[in-house]
Amino acid sequence: MALAVVSVAVMGLRYGVGAGDAADLQAFATWFDPHRGAWYGMPVVMAAFVLLGLAMVPVLLLIVATGLAFGPLLGPLYAMAGCLASASIGFAIGRLTGLGRLQRVGGHRVTRIARSLERNGTLAVFLLRKVPAPFLIANVVAGASTVRYRDFVIGTVLGMGALVVALAGFGYQVMNVLSTPSPITVLGAAVLVGVPLTLAWLINRALRQPEQSA
Repeated sequence: MALAVVSVAVMGLRYGVGAGDAADLQAFATWFDPHRGAWYGMPVVMAAFVLLGLAMVPVLLLIVATGLAFGPLLGPLYAMAGCLASASIGFAIGRLTGLGRLQRVGGHRVTRIARSLERNGTLAVFLLRKVPAPFLIANVVAGASTVRYRDFVIGTVLGMGALVVALAGFGYQVMNVLSTPSPITVLGAAVLVGVPLTLAWLINRALRQPEQSA
């Protein structure tokens, strides 16, 4: 039941909430109130990310939906857990498939990405998260390379952590902005999105400096 709720939430954000109806958005979020503090919240979100990720639903949409459903505190935590679960499944698929089979499909581009991941490990995974590639495809390619799973997880957390906090916070704040628009709610939304993205930019710059000086 809870898995269905999360899945419907994603589809609602994609097809219904986009109309800008603040009342519907408020009702949409209220629908999740009984589930926000439930023990099954995180496992359900992780399962939803895995299943919908395999269906190629954009991970950014899943993150926003999780923030809207579970709020600014649990939302980012659950969304990050969901991203790691989905990424791990893609990684496992790539590891089982093997680089040779992927090269026959993706050609030299897959080879270049795999070699970069093998040489640079965590940094390469971090930079891979900045590329606007389908989440599932990126994870499969990473799994097909020889990059260690530990480096894959660390790079994913560093590369997506700030973005997850920003988007999940946006998913929660957008409801407040639309239902009670005011300078305070707009400023709160801007801060909640802007601070994590600024931190992400600083981390990205710090990690790129050793690569550029090499």
